[in-house]
Amino acid sequence: QVLSLPIVVIVHGNQDNNAKATVLWDNAFSEIDRVPFVVAERVPWEKMCDTLNLKFMAEVQTTKGLLKEHYFFLAQKIFNDHSTSFEDFQNRSVSWAQFNKEILPGRGFTFWQWFDGVLDLTKRCLKSYWSDRLIIGFISKQYVCKLLSTEPDGTFLLRFSDSEIGGVTIAHVIRGKDGSSQVENIQPFSAKDLSIRSLGDRIRDLGQLRNLYPNIPKDQAFGSHYNSEWLGGG
Repeated sequence: QVLSLPIVVIVHGNQDNNAKATVLWDNAFSEIDRVPFVVAERVPWEKMCDTLNLKFMAEVQTTKGLLKEHYFFLAQKIFNDHSTSFEDFQNRSVSWAQFNKEILPGRGFTFWQWFDGVLDLTKRCLKSYWSDRLIIGFISKQYVCKLLSTEPDGTFLLRFSDSEIGGVTIAHVIRGKDGSSQVENIQPFSAKDLSIRSLGDRIRDLGQLRNLYPNIPKDQAFGSHYNSEWLGGG
């Protein structure tokens, strides 16, 4: 006899997300000499970071992994704790329930359902943008406002939607004549939206977008991602 890799049997496609979570947790955190099917209920947050990073890079097939600031955002999200220091999370442990059982506050989905949606979207539509580091992605709406509020009119960045599974949104600053600033978030784009018109072409279409944060002209940042056919010229 031999122990196999973890297998989950499902009877309907809507169980696929939970099955992937179970396999991932088992693969990452089970001990070699364990009693069959016994897996830790809680794991160190640092181990979870490593697991999410490996999963992201493998699924998206990119060499550009998650950064320290991405882990900070993910920690705030999974623990529902907006601590101001990355170190606040260093010695914490995360439970299976926090990972894929408890619904995120104010949402209709779990942390894993949200993260898996980001994986799928990035793999299908955003791989080249992510690999070129054009997408910050894992950043809160509140922190985006802090970053952009002092920037010139038309400065923008890309973040994964908090409110929708598998969405990417563009946040940009609008500065009034009196110098006041307002940060707006464009309705998130789904994989279906981006299969109709790519992210690069959508960014080119939006005249209010000028510079990718912190200060890269959008044509310089995204020019290689524009469709060579000028669809907006007719």
